[in-house]
Amino acid sequence: MSLATATPDIIPATAAPRRRGYWRALWHKLRYDYVTLFFLTIIVLIFAAAIFAPLVAPFDPNKTSMVYRLKPIGYRHFFLGTDELGRDMLSRLIYGGRMSLMMGFVPVVIATCVGGFFGVVAGFTGGWVNMLIMRIMDVFYAFPSVLLAVAISGTLGGGVGNGLIALTLVFIPPLCRVAEAATTQIRTRDFVEAARASGASNLSIIFFHILRNIVAPVLVYASSLISVSILLASGLSFLGLGVEPPTADWGLMLSTLRQSIYVQPLICAMPGAAIFIASLSFNLVSDGLRQAMDVRA
Repeated sequence: MSLATATPDIIPATAAPRRRGYWRALWHKLRYDYVTLFFLTIIVLIFAAAIFAPLVAPFDPNKTSMVYRLKPIGYRHFFLGTDELGRDMLSRLIYGGRMSLMMGFVPVVIATCVGGFFGVVAGFTGGWVNMLIMRIMDVFYAFPSVLLAVAISGTLGGGVGNGLIALTLVFIPPLCRVAEAATTQIRTRDFVEAARASGASNLSIIFFHILRNIVAPVLVYASSLISVSILLASGLSFLGLGVEPPTADWGLMLSTLRQSIYVQPLICAMPGAAIFIASLSFNLVSDGLRQAMDVRA
């Protein structure tokens, strides 16, 4: 028997390659982005330190001691030295992360819900409703974010609650614009017209067709605002319009330590370094998330 006759004539067909879903393709692309994963790890560590601050911080962040004022890094049991009132810098940085993360996340989350709602309503309805909503948003959008936050905080007064209100009002207009632009683009697609022709209600079209297609751009843009919110919140605290002493906050710490910059410059720079690292991490993770979401299933 020859080799040709010994070879079977029927060759089994190979299975078709399995097509990745959107979220699986997103994770497949994101897990090889080592820069994003590195800074995401830093964010997770900041969150863990803030959540478990009572277990991680070696001292009470508000305990003062005139004996240990402005001690250098590594002095005795103060790993990162002490501030102008003798308080442990490491403990205050850990507890300050709590306030900075809250001031960074809460306004963005609320603004995403409120701005996204008005953006979807304006984009889906169109006409005079779109004109009315977007012109109101343009009034707030016309002012620079820093100036608007300072103006609102100055009008309402200092404090955590007023700072949250000010930052939320700053972020609603841009998020509304993103949601409105995405909704306007999606509502003219064929699958939306087919759903409307089949008798689907406007509410079901919004929930099952509009929201699922605009959630990616809105969330990516919202994640980029977290770093901006942390910077603005720190700026308000630095100006005395945000968190009030003796609460540990990176912006407030930077303000109170600026008079001691010629005595202990490294200690005075620590709150600024914490703000820089947190803002940079959120910014780069947002960029990585945007690139990873730009995939086609």
